[in-house]
Amino acid sequence: MHTNLRSFLDLLERENDLITIEAEVDLYLELAEVHRRVIERGGPALLFKKVKGSRYPVVTNLFGTERRIERAFGTKPESLVREVVHVAEALLPPRPAKLWEHRSLALEALKLGTRNTSRAPVTQVMDKPARLDELPVLTTWQEDGGPFFTLPLVYTEHPVTGKHNLGMYRMQRYDARTTGMHWQIHKGGGFHYHEAERMNQALPVTVFLGGPPALILAAIAPLPEDVPELVLCSVLAGQRVGMTKNPLGQGHRLVAESEFALTGRVPPGERRAEGPFGDHYGYYSLQHDYPVFHVEAVFHRRDAIYPATVVGKPRQEDFFIGDYLQKLLSPLFPLVMPSVRDLWSYGETGFHSLAAAVVRERYAREALVSGFRILGEGQLSLTKFLILTDTPQDLKDFRKLFEHVLARTRFESDLFIFSNVSMDTLDYTSGKVNEGSKAILLGLGDAVRELPREFKGELPRDCRSAQVFCGGCLVVEGLPYSEDPEQAARLARHEVFAAWPLVVLHDDVKVALSVSDFLWPTWTRFEPAADIHAAETNVIRHHLAYSAPLVIDARTKPGFPAELIVRDDIAELVSGRWREYFPRDLS
Repeated sequence: MHTNLRSFLDLLERENDLITIEAEVDLYLELAEVHRRVIERGGPALLFKKVKGSRYPVVTNLFGTERRIERAFGTKPESLVREVVHVAEALLPPRPAKLWEHRSLALEALKLGTRNTSRAPVTQVMDKPARLDELPVLTTWQEDGGPFFTLPLVYTEHPVTGKHNLGMYRMQRYDARTTGMHWQIHKGGGFHYHEAERMNQALPVTVFLGGPPALILAAIAPLPEDVPELVLCSVLAGQRVGMTKNPLGQGHRLVAESEFALTGRVPPGERRAEGPFGDHYGYYSLQHDYPVFHVEAVFHRRDAIYPATVVGKPRQEDFFIGDYLQKLLSPLFPLVMPSVRDLWSYGETGFHSLAAAVVRERYAREALVSGFRILGEGQLSLTKFLILTDTPQDLKDFRKLFEHVLARTRFESDLFIFSNVSMDTLDYTSGKVNEGSKAILLGLGDAVRELPREFKGELPRDCRSAQVFCGGCLVVEGLPYSEDPEQAARLARHEVFAAWPLVVLHDDVKVALSVSDFLWPTWTRFEPAADIHAAETNVIRHHLAYSAPLVIDARTKPGFPAELIVRDDIAELVSGRWREYFPRDLS
């Protein structure tokens, strides 16, 4: 497929899926708002030729539609993954006839990994000392702590084993030579740094910007620890990744076709405040101390293009990337976790807040074994709420899935809440960083109840309105949490809701009108251990047995990070300049 960013942009231009913006655009807030509006319209990739304060053009929205992702990679990676799974299942025990039947895989294997090359456009220019202040680094939300690199491909090697990791970890630019390094608790690069710091050593780091589109997706992919991302990159690209020696004679090899390569070190023991940052959950992640990346040199093409993205309330560009990666890797789940037949994480919730799986139930409670297996696997371990069923379902159809599960769950035995566990660093619903709770909900076997589909009762006086989201799930608009923190617990005991398995208490009942509007505020605004209330809770054999109805308190709580909202003057600026950006209709 595409060996570099240029090849992909050329294709998009031929397909009228790239627009060049000639008007000068400010890196501070303005460019990001243009990007967001185009994403919302399902619009094209954007190449900003003139950005204020930098000589480099900026490209965004590379993967902001399913169609562009298909153009980047085609169907071959998906078919290859499916064939690998089929072969792994069919060749046990291996037989010569079967091996010959799948001989094409041996040829594909020759394309995996990396290759050395002397043709390396990234080494055309070297800036030493580094001048990060000359790069067009975006500030995307007004409360951000500064400008952030949003598509950095961070390469590290384990200081003992030498195994590599390629991850995407945001980087706040502090000055011309230093950035933050946002290594969260579950990140592979962070594990490498932890080991280097334990040995009191600086960790060499190389950050690539741009390059083959496959490089970007490989860095984001939720691969198990120690599974090399560069191998996935070669699968996506259909060829080995070209690498070249660092011209300084030391440090990591460089991705030859990248636009920029930042080389340097992260010293042990050094921390600096990083954030806030408007993140993909739709809220600001708050300021915390993180390691510091000292950049020694910047290599780049003479005519380098700076790639960037903008995150915020779903759906943004990362939503489409995440969905593609799930679809690509989903055939591997039954191979890695044999009792898991299908699995899906919901991008509308930031992916980690909610996942569902179809699992095997060949003996009583086997589903829980699958649940624990999922919650122990790589980035899936960050899942906050996991729904399990043993009946084949279209997991992408959440409303239908939820009805299926609510008709079958026995809350007394099928809801498990685990307190005092690690959480996604970006999830602040517990009021603590990296700490919180998780839940597993089972909906197995035959239905145990008829689901109500219409609310006919009289609402309590402290409830403003009610709207059915799906059979068995009622959304109720209540008082602000600050006025009545106990309202959810009280509603769980109110007889008017006795026929409903699940009631979700919200600030605005209109979230029930669509699946995406329901998913985002519900699962990003509640923590299982604190915000699930039952009509009655009993302790049976050390298990908490919950009696329906259950009420989820998804109201905004005091202390939650602020929701991402575009500043009025920026919205007016972009509206006023729209025809400057797009002289012809954006369609």
